[in-house]
Amino acid sequence: MGSKVEKNVDEKVRLDKWLWAARFYRTRALAKQAVEGGKVHYQGAKAKCSRVVEVGAKISIRQGFDEKIIEVQAIAGNRRGAPEAALLYTETATSEKARADLATSRKAMGQGSVSDGKPTKKQRRDQQRFEQQQL
Repeated sequence: MGSKVEKNVDEKVRLDKWLWAARFYRTRALAKQAVEGGKVHYQGAKAKCSRVVEVGAKISIRQGFDEKIIEVQAIAGNRRGAPEAALLYTETATSEKARADLATSRKAMGQGSVSDGKPTKKQRRDQQRFEQQQL
């Protein structure tokens, strides 16, 4: 099975553009904001958007509760489909394990639950009674 992603090491691609091409962010502007906001570290140090990405580099990306540590496998400057974008990087085993452990602990503590929206009239009355009893 051939890889559709070319491993062109001569191509120079900016960090924000590579993150967008690898589908970590929906737009280049969001990728740029994440890099400038300190959510992306290149080789363990805070990076700039104009940083040139190299094959074999380790990039740490923080998205919400999760932090992914990935290794660059290929360089691409244009965005393609998700199966091809997944070939651009590999996530380290320690990163996958740490994310899974954090997800299970968040689930156990109830932080991962999504609310059902606006409370019903009965739920509001119960909550008000509970708050009044606490005073």
